[in-house]
Amino acid sequence: MIYKTKGTCSREIHIELEGDTIKDVCFIGGCNGNTKGIASLVKGMNIKDVIERTEGIDCGGRGTSCPDQLAKALKQLSANNM
Repeated sequence: MIYKTKGTCSREIHIELEGDTIKDVCFIGGCNGNTKGIASLVKGMNIKDVIERTEGIDCGGRGTSCPDQLAKALKQLSANNM
């Protein structure tokens, strides 16, 4: 899945799943070290756990962040797979 982000420095998030588990995440744009760190930390995690941990995180008063956008993408993915 490719998710187009809104309100962040990253432009897209590429997500690959194996069932309900995150196999790979790649942010396009954004703060390189931070987005690589997020991607590395969530690999192998359950979608619901990642949503719980990242949803609502704010970056600089923007009302969203790269982790929050990841949560939104995963929620969208979950809704589409039901």
